[in-house]
Amino acid sequence: MQFELNAEQRALRDVVHDFVAAELRPRARHTDETGEFNWPATRKMGPLGLLGLEVPEAYGGAALDAISVAIVIEELGWGCGSTALAIAAHNGLGLGPLVAFGSEAQKREWLPRLTSGQGKLACLSLTEPGAGSDLKGGVKTRAVAEGDSWIIDGAKMWMTNASISDLMVVLCRTDRDALSHILVPSDTPGITIGPPEKKMGLHGSPTHAVTFDEVRVPRANLLGGEGRGLAQTLATLDSGRVGIGALALGLAQAAYEEALKYAQQREAFGQPIANFQAIQWMLADAATEIEAARLMVHKAAWLKGLGRPYSQMASMAKLFATEVSERVCRNAIQIHGGFGYSSEFEVERMYRDTRLMTIGEGTSEIQRLVIARHLLS
Repeated sequence: MQFELNAEQRALRDVVHDFVAAELRPRARHTDETGEFNWPATRKMGPLGLLGLEVPEAYGGAALDAISVAIVIEELGWGCGSTALAIAAHNGLGLGPLVAFGSEAQKREWLPRLTSGQGKLACLSLTEPGAGSDLKGGVKTRAVAEGDSWIIDGAKMWMTNASISDLMVVLCRTDRDALSHILVPSDTPGITIGPPEKKMGLHGSPTHAVTFDEVRVPRANLLGGEGRGLAQTLATLDSGRVGIGALALGLAQAAYEEALKYAQQREAFGQPIANFQAIQWMLADAATEIEAARLMVHKAAWLKGLGRPYSQMASMAKLFATEVSERVCRNAIQIHGGFGYSSEFEVERMYRDTRLMTIGEGTSEIQRLVIARHLLS
């Protein structure tokens, strides 16, 4: 396994870190307070390859290896959880299935515009009012073949990027026992995007309920094989879990750095609070767990890059990294004391943002179920 980054990966990390420090982090509080998506920074990501991380160069992408992708997502999370989630969802959940399962015609039609930064983003549409973890039995959104078209009817929830997307990858029931992915341009008549959900955190990453009322798209918009939607979704989620683990790492790293700095500056009883063992142990635990989580995320990415089975490792990495992030952000607030509970300090936002990470892309409970099934199979 690769324990050290190579020269290209280190150079990429440094370039992205500098970009995030200049374009995302200074605007993170504004993004959170206003709910405005950070389009100015996102437009600049296209030429840098950040909107097509795993897209082949022939279609305008950066064609990065899996560990490099994790590095990029971690750096984005370090700067702004909201923007990082939108970009991670665009790359992993929106473009991921198109790269993996799309036809040549579909790739050439969509990938260049979605990676350029000139248009909008992509998104994946899975969850429904009655279908979260139980996609196989719970999806009710239907796509019926009619001539050379699919007619889609149904309702989705928690669709990240819906209002800032050009393309939706929609999981539909195309037969009683068959689920399929269908590419749906976001401006297709019959689509209604609800107002942004009022969330605990990640306010600058828009999430919506979306309804489909006799939405008509060409039969050629079927992505991959008919009836392959569930298998394609599970493969996409494996990859996405590595991304969420990396994003949570970025938030944890940022919170740890804020706590370390504050502990060295804040004085109590005539000395910096960093001198007290209670504070030192929280900092030591944070540094140790972040390092361990990073190794797990990179191992999952490494296995993916080799083309080896990585579903179990992806779930382990996602489970551990997201729960570590929540502990680190919680303790960063504790180290800040009363100030940590104030929105004037960044750790308050980081804690709210990281709270989703143990829920999205499969809850911690689902990750434990996935891991256990692999262990017992």
